Amino acid sequence: MMLRWLLLALFFGVCLSTGEQKKKKVKPQSLSRGWGESINWVKTYTEGLEKMVKSQKPLMVIHHRGNCSFSKALKKAFAADKSIQKMAKEDFIMVNLVEEPTDKNMAPDGYYVPRILFVDPSKTVRAEIVGKYNNRRYTYKPEDMETLADNMKKAKRLLHAEL
Repeated sequence: MMLRWLLLALFFGVCLSTGEQKKKKVKPQSLSRGWGESINWVKTYTEGLEKMVKSQKPLMVIHHRGNCSFSKALKKAFAADKSIQKMAKEDFIMVNLVEEPTDKNMAPDGYYVPRILFVDPSKTVRAEIVGKYNNRRYTYKPEDMETLADNMKKAKRLLHAEL
């Protein structure tokens, strides 16, 4: 008899804990996806283009994959670099994409990841703003944060020179 009560109590305990687990809300993933929580990220490339035109700030587009070791390494370096985080927050419309946009201009030399491109408010992809590598012109490695910061400054200068 005692064993029945023990099993019954155990059964109710499991049922109650399962019910509590179902009530917990799963927190949706932040739009930053780990690239910088203080940055105001846009959800889509299209939304980024719209905000860019309204704000007259350049758009910085980061293409990456969640399961790519190169993307993960770049994300960590990007998020840790205070000067890049500051410029991204203040001077750019920011989007990080795990899905490829339909705009073919977003892949001037291929669909590899990670790659970072800049778009000016006239919706022109600034193909001349490149990283260090000839075979993948828009890729950056964790040790290239200074080059990326310089390219962000270049994107800002180009915009202001054209206004």
